[in-house]
Amino acid sequence: MMEGMGSSFLPLDGIRVVDVTTSLAGPYCTEVLAALGADVVKVEPPAAGDEARTWGPPFAPAGESTLFLAMNAGKRSLALDLRRGHDVLLRLVDRADVFIQSLRPGAAEERGLGADDLHGRNPRLVYCSIGAFGRPGPWSRRPGYDPLAQASGGIVSVTGDPERPGVRVGVSLIDQGTGTWAALGIVSALLDRERTGAGREIDVSLYETALAYVSYHLTGFLAAGAVAGRHGTAFPSIAPYQTFAARDGQLMIAAGNDRLFAALAAELGVPELAADERFRTNPDRVGHRDELAALLERLFAGADRAEWLERLERAGVPAAPVQDMAEVARHEQTRALGIVQDLAGAPILGLPLSADRTRVLHRAPPPALGEHSREVLAEAGYTQDEIARLEADGVVRAAT
Repeated sequence: MMEGMGSSFLPLDGIRVVDVTTSLAGPYCTEVLAALGADVVKVEPPAAGDEARTWGPPFAPAGESTLFLAMNAGKRSLALDLRRGHDVLLRLVDRADVFIQSLRPGAAEERGLGADDLHGRNPRLVYCSIGAFGRPGPWSRRPGYDPLAQASGGIVSVTGDPERPGVRVGVSLIDQGTGTWAALGIVSALLDRERTGAGREIDVSLYETALAYVSYHLTGFLAAGAVAGRHGTAFPSIAPYQTFAARDGQLMIAAGNDRLFAALAAELGVPELAADERFRTNPDRVGHRDELAALLERLFAGADRAEWLERLERAGVPAAPVQDMAEVARHEQTRALGIVQDLAGAPILGLPLSADRTRVLHRAPPPALGEHSREVLAEAGYTQDEIARLEADGVVRAAT
């Protein structure tokens, strides 16, 4: 496990971000920005904070939701009532470079926090909205979460076994993907600001991310009228490209071209399969997928997973073990990457990004609710007496 605080790759050093997002998509975006050097002030409701703080189990030993920990490293927490502390938030925006919000559709504008409102105060502000279904369209006012986007965007329809109903992907794919697109849009707008001197309004949504992830399926329908179905672990356009059960566990095989299939067949002791008219080319194999899978399943059942992996690696056939989270955490490859970071006793993943062969890590652990309220307000010009009054009135909460 990697220890220490952050890396020397801080291209966003000096960039101030006001983060009014909750759950996963927005927090993942701003965690990325913070790891890249930005000063992120996470604005949370003072009563309970970001709802993700209570999303569990599992919870870490200190009581925090592990989901919250995974998405909020490197930030400062300001516990602020957005309605009663409107002027406080505007003062922060006046000195910010980025404002990012994921309020329900229309709520930012109702509260005077829309892009036009804030650009009127700070024309250099990069304003980012994370929505559910996008700004235009009949669903534009609907709220949304990751599974709703997976369902409505077609991902559930192509995930799972063909004889069963579709299933949600087992990770928050759409939330984290949308957060990544938001981060890319924000960084691009900051770069553009260097040229124009003006801020931009960036929009991303969960539904649009889902559409991007089904792009080749959607293109398949639009161009050829093909409605994609479910194929379990298999890929609809390549075979064999799926899991097989060895004697003691499963492994994923990715024989993505004719040469790799011939190498696989030879290692399995059936080189003649490569010349079989049913399996000679990839379209042939896709057309006879079930026959091929049944043949290979019988062959893979004859040895342990480790033996197959060693043999296939030697033969140059792409293969990998199907691992659970315990196996992933303990694997020497995970350790070698230095991606697991210890922050104040909490194991958190650094970014899947290296610069100059050095892992981009987080610079601080996830904050306690209101941990930095007084600090942030003092930086914004509030006196100690003013901060005390805000606390006494319940507008602001400071961690004790």
